[in-house]
Amino acid sequence: VSGIGLLPAADNTPNSKTDAPKSARAIIKTKFGDLEIKFYPDVAPKHVENFIQLAKAGFYNGTIFHRVIPGFMIQGGDPNTKDSLKKDTYGQGGPGHTVKAEFSDIPHKRGILSMARAADPDSAGSQFFIVVEDSRFLDRKYSVFGEVTKGIGVADKIVNMPRDERDNPRERVEMTVTIVE
Repeated sequence: VSGIGLLPAADNTPNSKTDAPKSARAIIKTKFGDLEIKFYPDVAPKHVENFIQLAKAGFYNGTIFHRVIPGFMIQGGDPNTKDSLKKDTYGQGGPGHTVKAEFSDIPHKRGILSMARAADPDSAGSQFFIVVEDSRFLDRKYSVFGEVTKGIGVADKIVNMPRDERDNPRERVEMTVTIVE
């Protein structure tokens, strides 16, 4: 079971504040080590809330970093990646809901956590990426919602893995995401 559709739709009530404590952090555990994430609830409250809810529900556990581009970023968070036989669907999965864009002036510098999306700016769901090299061309086009505070070297190991023609790492790097409050 992939878990799609098991979570309620994001609350789109005007002015509703995220119930996550300001100090909430995420730990993304991989076989190469841990990435510690600090969130930006003041900048992207809905994206932070969405990520925390998905992580607490175990949505990300067993997913992989399915897209790695050296000199750019690593991307993960697709529930389709739990099944190693469905590689042709990697990058297409989500939680069954989307989050409205929350663009900001925070630059996409090394270590930034941002939401992946389709062409529609309001199409982000569960997939996220971590920038390993400054990528300012993404600024104000993708919703930045946090940054790596410890373990950026782990992202460097992941981004440099051998990959196929679709930028999928040839070796699975599964993640387990824990929220620390």
